[in-house]
Amino acid sequence: MSTEVAERLRFVRNKHALSQRELAKRAGVTNGTISLIEQGRVSPSVGSLKKLLECIPMSLAEFFTFELVESRTVVSRRDEMPNLGNDALAFHLVGAGVKDRNMCIMREVYQPLADTGPEMLAHAGHEGGVVVSGRLELTVDGATWLLDPGDGYYFESRLPHRFRNPSAEQICEVVSANSPATF
Repeated sequence: MSTEVAERLRFVRNKHALSQRELAKRAGVTNGTISLIEQGRVSPSVGSLKKLLECIPMSLAEFFTFELVESRTVVSRRDEMPNLGNDALAFHLVGAGVKDRNMCIMREVYQPLADTGPEMLAHAGHEGGVVVSGRLELTVDGATWLLDPGDGYYFESRLPHRFRNPSAEQICEVVSANSPATF
């Protein structure tokens, strides 16, 4: 993912006439961090990339699909859904080419011990999901739960939250939705 993120971040930053220094200042990171990401030498966590993109402003979905043309997608085939995550934590977006989506539906695949990063996530809206396979550790506003296949969750996304696959052996697959579409 590093090369793709590097090229896209550089393109988007330049398109919005932002220097590395200005984007770093807005996001509260060092300009060295932006430089390393754009060189493909480090791969930001989903949370860190989302934080950078909020300063532009741009959603993760827009970031990974901006070359796609508007369409009236009804069906999203498995191999057509862009991965908004990385090798450890995949976020496969349903309806990526749909302009002005009102909600975000994703198939999330957590490799063993993968998580959404050390920083808690928080954003506008509501989100929910159902564990399809494996186990999911969910932390919301300081409380932690362990969810099994068939278990679901729903909460206000403004509450600090984090997702983690606690297994060292099995992947965890989740189908999730959030509204408004923040990815």
